[in-house]
Amino acid sequence: MNLALDLTSGIREIGTALRRPEEFVLRFRDSDDKARKSLSLFPILFANAVLGLAAYGLTMGLHRGAHGMLQAALRAPIAAGAGWTIALPALYIINTVLGSRLDARTTTLAALTTVSFGSLAMLASVPINWFFGITLPHEATRMIVNLVVFTGVSISMVDVFLRIMKALEPTRSRLFALIWLGLVAVIGGELMVLLKVFSV
Repeated sequence: MNLALDLTSGIREIGTALRRPEEFVLRFRDSDDKARKSLSLFPILFANAVLGLAAYGLTMGLHRGAHGMLQAALRAPIAAGAGWTIALPALYIINTVLGSRLDARTTTLAALTTVSFGSLAMLASVPINWFFGITLPHEATRMIVNLVVFTGVSISMVDVFLRIMKALEPTRSRLFALIWLGLVAVIGGELMVLLKVFSV
C-alpha cells in the first residue's frame, strides 16, 4: 500500500517538476526524507525520460519501416541517457571540489529533472516530426527538422538546468554548469553519431 501511495505521490510531483522545476528540486533538497522520496521520484522521472525519447525516436525511423522505427526508438534514449549518465559523476565531483554543498541525490535529481523536461519537449515535437516525415519524405527535410527540434529542446534544457542550479545555490557562478553541459553535449553527440541516431 505504501508503495502505491509513493508512486501516486511521485506521479503528482512530475507535474510540479515540469511546471516549476526549481521549486520541485528545492523541496526535495529541503526534505527530511530524501531516501524514501528517491524510491518513487527517480524511477518515474527516468521512465518519463525514456518513454518521451523513445516516442520521438520512433518518428525518426518512419521512413525505414517498422524495424527501423523500433531501432530508432531504442537508439535515441540509449544515446541521450548514456551521455548524461557518463557526465553526471563529473558534475557532482567537480562541483564538490569547487565548494558546492549539494549532495549526490539532489545533484542527480537536478540532472534527471532537466532530462525529463527535455524528454517531454521531444514528445511534444512528435507531431512535427511525423508531419514533415510524411508530407516531405526527403533526406534533407528529415535532417533539418530533427536538427531544429534537437537544438530547440537543448536550449530549453540548458535554461531549465541553469535555473535549477541557480535556485539551489544562488551565490555560485553558473560557469561550471555551462561547461558541464558542453561536456554532455559532446558526449551525447558522439554517442548519437556512433549509434546512428540521425541515420536517414
